[in-house]
Formats: sequence, structure tokens, C-alpha cells
Amino acid sequence: MSHHHHETHQPAGHADAHHQEEHACHHSEHGEKQGAVNYNCGGGAVGHEGHHRMMIKEFKKRFWISFVLTIPILFLSPMIQEFLHYTFTFTGVGYVMFVLSTVVFFYGGWPFLKGTYDEVSAGAPGMMTLIGVAITAAYVYSVAVIFGLHGKTFLWELVTLIDIMLLGHWIEMNSILGASRSLELLVQMMPSVAHVVKDGSVEDVHLEKLQVGDIVLVRPGEKLPADGTVIEGVSYINESMLTGESKPVKREVGNEVIGASLNGNGSLKVKVKHTGKDSYLSKVIHLVQEAQKAKSKTQHLADRAAKWLTFVAITVGLITLIVWVLAGEPMDFILERVVTVMVISCPHALGLAIPLVVAISTALSAQHGLLIRNRTAFENSRKITTLVFDKTGTLTKGEFGVVRYESLNGDYSKDDVLRYAASLEQHSEHPIAAGVVKFAKNKSLQLWSAQGAKAMTGRGIEGTVEGKQVKVVSLGYLKEHKIEVDLKIFESKAETIIFVLMNDVIAGVIALADEIRPESFEAIKSFKVQGIKTMMITGDNEEVAKSVSDALGLDGYYANILPHDKLAIVKELQKKGEFVAMAGDGVNDSPALAQADVGIAVGSGTDIAAETADIILVESNPQDILSLILFGKATYRKMIQNLIWATGYNTVALPLAAGVLYPWGIVLSPAMGAVLMSLSTVIVAFNAQLLKRAKGIR
Repeated sequence: MSHHHHETHQPAGHADAHHQEEHACHHSEHGEKQGAVNYNCGGGAVGHEGHHRMMIKEFKKRFWISFVLTIPILFLSPMIQEFLHYTFTFTGVGYVMFVLSTVVFFYGGWPFLKGTYDEVSAGAPGMMTLIGVAITAAYVYSVAVIFGLHGKTFLWELVTLIDIMLLGHWIEMNSILGASRSLELLVQMMPSVAHVVKDGSVEDVHLEKLQVGDIVLVRPGEKLPADGTVIEGVSYINESMLTGESKPVKREVGNEVIGASLNGNGSLKVKVKHTGKDSYLSKVIHLVQEAQKAKSKTQHLADRAAKWLTFVAITVGLITLIVWVLAGEPMDFILERVVTVMVISCPHALGLAIPLVVAISTALSAQHGLLIRNRTAFENSRKITTLVFDKTGTLTKGEFGVVRYESLNGDYSKDDVLRYAASLEQHSEHPIAAGVVKFAKNKSLQLWSAQGAKAMTGRGIEGTVEGKQVKVVSLGYLKEHKIEVDLKIFESKAETIIFVLMNDVIAGVIALADEIRPESFEAIKSFKVQGIKTMMITGDNEEVAKSVSDALGLDGYYANILPHDKLAIVKELQKKGEFVAMAGDGVNDSPALAQADVGIAVGSGTDIAAETADIILVESNPQDILSLILFGKATYRKMIQNLIWATGYNTVALPLAAGVLYPWGIVLSPAMGAVLMSLSTVIVAFNAQLLKRAKGIR
């Protein structure tokens, strides 16, 4: 198994080149699915997550220090004093503002300056370049003015621009989760020690020391330490989180068992067949790893806008310089026009346009049962054409429940049959027994005590209840004892059927199945209305899969499916041009969740599924997926609207700043440019708040 994900970044000074290079890498990969390991930027899941947190802390620190220094700069700024109609000045005030602004420029602006260098070096100018050019132009020109050049400084515009951009990046980075910890969690599913049988004694050894051919003892309720073959004992094994099979499976001598599956109420001796990288769980880990590495990269909308604005700003700036030089205007006028163009082209609002929407949508979603781990996938949920569901625990409850029960003897009512059965089944730990007892209690039936309750291995349970000899048995027991029964009304192979015998006479029959969630029916109808195809993938048998598919009206299903098959099915659908969302809850779903365009984990499932997925449904309600899609569409619309607001005013402001209307006495001053930037920011903030009224949030 690859240990790439255990690599870590070496700690470094907060302001050193290494740290900033890593930020630049993070920024350039904003469009990547955030749940995936960033293999291009170095490090792996663990190291990248720690580094992500360090960067959040660093941006927070730089923002607050810069913000504190900004306050006296604003107070001392002549332009601000003119706006607010007050006067405060002293000898050397310009030099005080110069010192404070220099600290903000180099300390607060360092991530953007370094990011500019990295983007330009890579030949991919974007947001960092736009910010870097704007703050550098404003700083250099303002310093020149302070030390003798005729003109007006841009210091307050400079520091507030840096503050807003630092705040925007802090909000953005804090609103998403770091790299996925799914690989770690998968490994943690394995027990830490194994009970190895040697020379008749049992010795506990660490899992890494376990070897092929070892005999291990697995006690009731323990997880299996490795893949192997049962050589002694009988038990029911819960493999649902690994294979998707909802029903605990009987394992006896000669049967294969899977490491990390949960043993039931019997003791087993298992001969180890696979360890380490050859184990079933390790193969699942590898699948997740590969699927995550293969995730498509989409460029962040704001970065694309910033890239074009960079080209526009530089082009307009050069044209402005050339035109006014040829026109013979004074150099101080020309430089002021050029700097105004550069500053105005990088609006404050652009730094907040996306982060504000992200922060609001993330908070709103969490309040309504949608935990967004990957915002790109969330935004892309509007594109979903095919929804692929795991069955067990997603469309169904993932537990046995009574679906129907009947009396086959006139001496006993339906409820009598259920009551006697449940009273006896109280003494069994079998999942079927638990389902019967739970159903009876939900119907408020008062259960009796049972005497002499005894399990009949593989056949059922018997005992005395209210003076009657009661047996709850399988069809196999009836066949063995040549007891005939008419099963026409219970022919479905999708159900598990048990029989209740009173004094060796059949009193009734109880059918159990993995119950379909009531909300699943309405959810599937809603998806059909939206034009989204619905499919189901399950490790269960054909009969079970068909019955669930028919009941829900799905567009198709796949039965008897293993984890690698789930992954292959998702890939095949993607090859056909489908934009695929996968919803699941088990370890077996993790590779497919990682591969899907949008991976959705239901909250009742495993941490592994949740960590691999892009979005988590807290309430495990399939209807929440519809909310996700509708809200995803609304969020994307707000992002587009905000980008238009944040950049659109440049179509008017840039020509005015360049002096297009100067011959007619109309020119955009730096002060008016600042007002327009502020107005753009207010509009963006207000528009983001309107997201709270969006359709999709129940």
C-alpha cells in the first residue's frame, strides 16, 4: 500500500518562500475537488490538511495586523478627512503614513507579491497577479509622491485593498475542509491486535506482525484482523460496510472472511490468507487513492475573471501611458492616470465575490442538513444527469424490519403470532431476532418472559412462552421435519421468512426485509420531475435489487456488485457523457464516491464514506439531494451575479480612469474610483445575503 499520504511538509517560517509557494500552489488548484489529495503540490492527505490549517492561521494573522495598521492610515488620509469633513495633520504626517503603509504592503501584501511571481513564472497570471500589480503600482507611485513627485497618494486605497483581499482569502480557505482523511480512516477500521493461536495457547500480536498462514481467534463482537478462511466455528458476520450486503452472512468451516468485517455471536478460528497490501481493505484503499488522483480540475471562476482583468488592466494602462505621452501631457498627470487604471481594475469586490457566497451557502447548507466538503462539486451539482444510489443504508434503512406477518392458524391472531415470536426472540442476538423484537415493541405489544430459550444452530430458536412450546424457525427446519406450508403469499426471494410454531403446529409466518426508507419514494419522483436518471448499485442479490428497484420506479439497477465494480460502473456512465452523482454510506462505496463528479454520503454511514464524499447528508434523507441540487443552482447563480457586479463597473470606470472623456472635462479621480469600488463591494455583499431566500433550502 502506498504511504504517499503520510508525507508531511517541513515546518517553516510563516513568511518564507516555501510557505508562500505552497499557498500559490493551493490558489492555483482552487478548482480542484477539495476532498482529493493534491498530488501536484507535494505532500499528501495528512500533510496537506495540516498545511491548509497553517495557511488559514497565517492569513488570519496577516489580516488583523494589517487591519490595525490601516486604522491610523485612514484617519490621517487627506481624502478621508475631506469626505468626513474634519482636519488633522502635523509635520511629517506623510512619512508616518509611508512607514505604516510600507509595513502593510510588505507584510500583508507578501502572499500576493509572491503569488504574482509564481503565476508569472508559470505563465498563468490570475488573481494574484491582478492584486500584485495593483498594490505595487499604488505603493510605488504613492512613495514617489511622498518624496517629491507632484500628485496624490493612493495609500488608503492600497491598505484597504490588501485588507479586503486578505479577508477574502481567509474566508474562502476557512469555508472549505482540507484534504480528505479517508485513507487514514480506512486503515483505522482494522483492529490493532490479533489473537494468534500457537501451540494451543492464544497470543496477542500487533497487526503488522501477522503473517499468511497464522491461525487467529476471533471472539464474538470483534472485527476480523485479516482476510482468511474459517477453520473452526460458526458465526454470522456483518460485512455490510465492506461489501454492501445488508444481511449478516453465515460463515462456517471452509468459508472465506474479510478483514475489518464485524463478527457476530460465535467464536471463529481463521487461517490468514491475505495481509497488508494484498488484503481486501487495502485494495479498496488503493481504489480510493487512484480515483481521488484522477479527479478532474476546474478553474475557479474568480481566477478566470482575474486573469482577463489582468490582461485588460495592463493593456489599458499601457494604452493610457502611450496616448498621453504622445499628447504631450505632464508626467505627473500621466502617472496618476495609469495608477488609477491599475488600482480600479482590481476591485475590492472581486476578492469577496466568491468567498462571501461560499461562506453563506456553506453555513445555510449545514443548518439544513447538507455538509459541504468540496465547494466545486457543490457548485457542479446543477449539472447532475444521473444519480447512482447504493441500496443498503441509503435507499433502505440498512436494518431488518418486519414487512408483513400473518396468522396461519385460526387459534391465534396476527398480533398473537408476533407477540409469541418476539417474546422468544428477546433471547437471541441474531439481526433477524432484533428486527422482530423492535417491530413488536413499536406496535406497543407487551412481551412475555420465556423459559428454557435455546438456539437451534442455523435453524432458529425454541423455548416456553406462557406455558406453550414455541419455536421460531427457518424454512430449512420445516423441510427437515417434513412440515408442509402454503407459501404462495410469501414467494418473494427479496424477503427473509421465519415461521412461528406453537406446540409443533404452524401458527403463523413473519417476513422481514431491509426496509425502503419512506422518503426514498418521494425523492425518486422528484428526480424524475427534474429530468435526472436514477440508478441503484448494490452488493445484494438480484431478487432483492429488483424488488427495491421496482418498488421505487428506478431507471435501472446493478446487483451482486463488488467495490471495484461500483467504481467501473461510475466510470462507464461518465464515458457515456453522464454527469454522475453517487450516494452511499459504506466503505464499499468509497471508491465510487471518490470517482463520481459529485460524491454524496448519507450521515448514518461510515466516517470513511463521509470523508471520501464531497457532500454529507446529515439526516440520511434522499430528498435532501434534491435540496442540494436546487441550492447548488442558486449558489452558482449568485456567484455569477457577484462576478458581474464585481467586474462589470470596469467597463465604465476604466475608460474614465484612463481619461477618455478628459477633453470634455470629465475624468475619474482616484477618490471617485474608490467610491465605485466601495459601492461594488456593498452590492456584492447584499446580493450574497439574498442567497438565504433561495429555493432548495427547506
